[in-house]
Amino acid sequence: MNSSQSLSQLLRRLWTHISPRRRGQFGLLLVLMVFASFAEIVSIGAVLPFLGVLTAPVSVFNHALAQSFIQFLGLTSADQLLLPLTLGFGLAVLLAGAMRLLLLYAGNRLSFATGADISISIYRRTLYQPYAVHVARNSSEVISGISTKAHGVIHSAILPVLTLLSSGTMLVAILIALMSVDPVVAFTAFGGFGLIYVVIIRLTRSRLLADSHRIASESTQVIKSLQEGLGGIRDVLIDGSQEAYCRIYHDADQPLRRAQGRSLFISQSPRYGMEALGMLFIAVLAYLLARQPDGVAKAIPVLGALALGAQRLLPTLQQAYGAWSGMRGGQVSLKDALDLLDQPLPDHTNRPLAEPLRFQKQIKLNELSFRYAPNTPWVLNNINLTIARGSRIGFIGTTGSGKTTLLDIVMGLLQPTEGTLEIDGKPVTLHNQRSWQVHLAHVPQAIFLADSTIEENIAFGVPRDQINHVRVTQAAQKAQIADIIETWPARYQTFVGERGIRLSGGQRQRIGIARALYKQADVIIFDEATSALDNETEQAVMRAIEGLSEDLTVLIIAHRLSTLKNCTQIVELGDGSIQRVGNYKDIVAQTT
Repeated sequence: MNSSQSLSQLLRRLWTHISPRRRGQFGLLLVLMVFASFAEIVSIGAVLPFLGVLTAPVSVFNHALAQSFIQFLGLTSADQLLLPLTLGFGLAVLLAGAMRLLLLYAGNRLSFATGADISISIYRRTLYQPYAVHVARNSSEVISGISTKAHGVIHSAILPVLTLLSSGTMLVAILIALMSVDPVVAFTAFGGFGLIYVVIIRLTRSRLLADSHRIASESTQVIKSLQEGLGGIRDVLIDGSQEAYCRIYHDADQPLRRAQGRSLFISQSPRYGMEALGMLFIAVLAYLLARQPDGVAKAIPVLGALALGAQRLLPTLQQAYGAWSGMRGGQVSLKDALDLLDQPLPDHTNRPLAEPLRFQKQIKLNELSFRYAPNTPWVLNNINLTIARGSRIGFIGTTGSGKTTLLDIVMGLLQPTEGTLEIDGKPVTLHNQRSWQVHLAHVPQAIFLADSTIEENIAFGVPRDQINHVRVTQAAQKAQIADIIETWPARYQTFVGERGIRLSGGQRQRIGIARALYKQADVIIFDEATSALDNETEQAVMRAIEGLSEDLTVLIIAHRLSTLKNCTQIVELGDGSIQRVGNYKDIVAQTT
């Protein structure tokens, strides 16, 4: 996307991501703004007769416009006007205040509801991105976009736009009301104050944009520094590198806070000068009016109406300016959030899951090659391999030989650059990969465990009220961890701690196996699942793997050849191609 997009272009992009239901609600909010503006006109207009009856009740009583009102109430003297006009003015002010409160409540509620929609949409679109996209970008950018910048859309776009619309409507209403009092004074005040804000905008726009860039970039760096420091806390504690990570955080957080504070100051500071200028303007006007014949009596109602109008006008102008500066200060973060919102969703997103691909015979890699980009080296080159259903296939090879990439293609996470992945003769494509993935389960080297119960981790991704407890127990038994779990006081309701910190390495791996079995997958892929374990624990985990049903197809990447001694076939990869294929005895004989 073009980084120099204007605010109006960014707002149009944002509008396309707002649901029809929310758009209808914004329409109703606009109607509410119009009603609130009419209430402002009534409240400012009501001050004239109210102050007039205080200073010159006879003039008001004899005024032509007051006759229908007087006749309706059946009044006979000027003194009787004071009570109804006082009540009328009070009701008008209360109505205007109530409408402002209602507008504020509705605007904030709708803004934050829309912000929640946007944040959920960003998270959803991000989760649906292909694996290659996730591999290519820094997770800190995504987390910052979802948590910080999506939240910033509320304060840098939705609320400011609503404030501008509301302020614009109010300003028009106030101007109309003041014109009915004195057109020249109204235009002079409105034009003068408006011109000052225009000058301020011209002077601050570049500074706000620079701070916007700083806020967007440093908010990502803050998340990144937190992830790195807390994610590697064991090494940080052992190495005593706390101060180094504090410095990294400080170097990101301090410029961020400084830029945020400067933007806030720029948005709020004009208010104080404007209030002083407004009072000065009213003082000068009072002096000029008082010098005219009968000046004091005529001046008080006019000055009262203008003072009330100014009391409404100046905060409204300040709100409009503050909204503009907030949008300008959050412009770059808004663009970053919109880039995440523009992520495409796959075709299958809103469709029911198709029937699983038929898998009864074999998985075939047919002249398969892969590279990450057109100008990068081939990671895999002309791979031909057939994997029979129910077989145990081991993969070995040096680091960078393409083992993990090959199994990522088998799992449908990556698409072949050339050649095909075929299941019982049917090619796996972007359109049917979900139908293939329902057959699969994956056990990586580092099992991700949520800070929840053993049961919830085995049935990972299943809502708590939908977990099949019998299936959890059966999966744990097959993974040879049920005996351990049942010795714990809380059994399957035991909390594992963040990332499974309360469990041993072997226990985490066997929970990973139980998770794969709970899914009732046909194909289980172990990606160096035992490489971080000691020999004894590795043997225990491998016994659990070897004890799995013979109907399961098991693919294992291992860094030790001995780990694969019970595999039906071992495939050695090197330089992106298959170097050798054979059983354990054949590979050992060729190696020695």
